[in-house]
Amino acid sequence: MAEIVIRNTNERITGDDNVRDFLNSQNVLYEKWDASKLPIELQTNFQLNDEQKSEILSVYDEEIRDLAARRGYQIWDVITLSDSTPNLEDLLNKFEEVHTHTEDEIRAIVGGKGIFVIKGSDDLGYFNVELEAGDVISVPENTNHFFTLMDNRKIIAVRLFIEKNGWVAYPVQDPSFQKA
Repeated sequence: MAEIVIRNTNERITGDDNVRDFLNSQNVLYEKWDASKLPIELQTNFQLNDEQKSEILSVYDEEIRDLAARRGYQIWDVITLSDSTPNLEDLLNKFEEVHTHTEDEIRAIVGGKGIFVIKGSDDLGYFNVELEAGDVISVPENTNHFFTLMDNRKIIAVRLFIEKNGWVAYPVQDPSFQKA
């Protein structure tokens, strides 16, 4: 279950309905997929091969196609990050820069945990969305944000894209952002 931490106040928001209501107020899509559909060996393997990634996409095919039909996604894939990922620190350095995209950034977490740090309304500032298996989030286009791993440093996520060139970030210099 996702949890929210408001960075300015350290307020924590828990419970699916409270999380969904808060994220909706910030124009962030939040949904749930059934994490138990995925065999445990795929939820806990952070060195997936192409065949295993295809199996994950097959297990969640109905959910993926539903999202694609509602929101115009054209392509999707599976990404895994862990301490065994080559160049993990380089990838995290890239992901951990505040940036925007020209399309929404959607992730369906199917294993492990991660955090999206998102800029909310001016009075709110930045907030963390702590995600785990079953959580689906879509950060709106042109919204300042970044992604990082949680302490376990392991995640498996389905990514969906409208643009066929995939993940393209535009760095943003935001003096209001302060690392935690």
